[in-house]
Formats: sequence, C-alpha cells, structure tokens
Amino acid sequence: AADWIDFSFVRDQLGLSASALSKQFATLEEAGYITIERPVTDRRRRVRVRLTTTGRKAFHGHVAALREIVAGADTSSVSS
Repeated sequence: AADWIDFSFVRDQLGLSASALSKQFATLEEAGYITIERPVTDRRRRVRVRLTTTGRKAFHGHVAALREIVAGADTSSVSS
C-alpha cells in the first residue's frame, strides 16, 4: 500500500519490460484506474503512478470476486 509508486519498482516486481508496462499503464490510465505523474527531480524524469478512487474500487471488486471463486471451489474433487 502506497500513495505513489515508482515505475521502476513496479517493473522490477512484475518482471516486465519497460515497454510492456508502459502499454499496461496507458490502458489503465485511459480506463481511469491510475494517474501517472512525470516529475523531474535532479534533472531526471521519473514516472510514478497511483490508483484513482475508481481504480481502488475496481481492485477491491476483483479481489472480492476472486475470494468468492476460491471459497466456492470444491476441493474434494481435486486429486493429490
């Protein structure tokens, strides 16, 4: 949980290329799920992102749906 997070941190944590992550971020920004900021610090342009209120609600909705799927899974039919 963080307010703003650096592009490079997300890239490294997910193991994605910069171009692949940029495309995903563009899609999420277009959907209104994230805000992207490009501040210049120490003469270097940084990219950082944060979830919007809409994005946070969507994320929590997806997590809830996944929990329902897991809770409803019939584990007795799974063989070891």
